[in-house]
Amino acid sequence: MSLTTAMKIPKSIALFVCVCALLTACSKPDYHTADGASGRFIDLRGKWLVISYWAEWCKPCIEEMPELNQFGAKFASTATVFAVNYDNAQDDKLQQQIKKLHIELPVLLQDPAVQLGYQRPEALPTTFIFNPEGELKATLVGPQTGASLAAAMGQPVAVP
Repeated sequence: MSLTTAMKIPKSIALFVCVCALLTACSKPDYHTADGASGRFIDLRGKWLVISYWAEWCKPCIEEMPELNQFGAKFASTATVFAVNYDNAQDDKLQQQIKKLHIELPVLLQDPAVQLGYQRPEALPTTFIFNPEGELKATLVGPQTGASLAAAMGQPVAVP
């Protein structure tokens, strides 16, 4: 084996290790949900992203939850809907609140405000809507309906 060939092998190995390290870093999840799922917000591009803040003590949050659950199921092919506990409840306390409020949406374990580039809400409920390109399209304060969420996304909805 020549010296040139011997030097190429370590460079190839070093390049391979660097590529693997970059791919591993790129695929690291930046969100986790209470049901054990995880992912990266950038991978949600191409669909609408809806982030809704709620709290156990917030009566309008409790009242809007069935609407959010229905909306999340109805628009699953075009939108990803996450719920965020305003009080940052964790573990058993969070699971109890999810069960109590009948939340069927994935609940993020960490507040995504900094990651997604918006200010944490001061009033509840508050819902943030991002377009498929990842840009904040609307900030909706107060309880929402399936129709109001669809309208914020520019989607026609037949109201019964």
